[in-house]
Amino acid sequence: MTEPYAHIDVRPIAGALGAEVHGVDLRQDLSDGVIAEIRAALLDNLVIFFRDQDIEPAHQLAFAKRFGDIVEYPMVKGLEEFPEIVPVVKLPEERVNFGGLWHSDTAYLEVPPMGAILAAKELPPYGGDTLFANMCLAYETLSAGMKAMLDGLTAINSSAKARVTQTREDRMKTDAKVDDDTELIGEHPVIRTHPETGKRALYVNYGHTVRFTGMSEEESAPILEFLYKHQTRPEFTCSFRWKPGSIAFWDNRVTQHNPVNDYHGFKRVMHRITIAGDRPS
Repeated sequence: MTEPYAHIDVRPIAGALGAEVHGVDLRQDLSDGVIAEIRAALLDNLVIFFRDQDIEPAHQLAFAKRFGDIVEYPMVKGLEEFPEIVPVVKLPEERVNFGGLWHSDTAYLEVPPMGAILAAKELPPYGGDTLFANMCLAYETLSAGMKAMLDGLTAINSSAKARVTQTREDRMKTDAKVDDDTELIGEHPVIRTHPETGKRALYVNYGHTVRFTGMSEEESAPILEFLYKHQTRPEFTCSFRWKPGSIAFWDNRVTQHNPVNDYHGFKRVMHRITIAGDRPS
């Protein structure tokens, strides 16, 4: 936003994206003005973080609803009392973490989500940071020739790509909403335009993208592998260190994220809510 924030204190944490928002208590019924500034901070910074928020599921759900309709995660069950809230869990004996690779959430849906709000509930004594990457920067820094080649292409995204299904195996054993062989497919532009800011962003991801439409996986692989490496260059990223009471809210349309799996032997529990989005264009 061009004017200073009147109700919140926004502090960037990295050059590429990411900012902490201070001066709000998410347990409260926030005014429309505060919500508007939080949305502006999200659009400005792509992912925003809140500290020291002692919230219950009802508070998290009420806050999320101020930004759009809530959609349930298609693969794993939510909390019994709050089915819209999915527990993201890694147990001490488990070696693989849920969603533990670079990805954009549920790109295999016909209408992927606008964003997600993740709240820390139980944390390991160290590790478990989450990395985020700016897909607008990833697009802007491509060569003119690569932009021209990708413009107008679409890509096939699958929920059954082996790389991502492995990260869901532990939760699917106990909390699955669908059969193991279920495959959801979404076909989306490789370059999408943000519906609110008008910025263009690279919209393929390592976790779900299988191939370009009209090409085989073998033909698509060299270009996709280049894009996967390009879009997660360190200078496009930020890292968030979780503490008790921390919350992250990311714009799924123009970011990717990767939870680091470096805390074996400890339990980590997060609560995630997903906000409905739009069809990529």
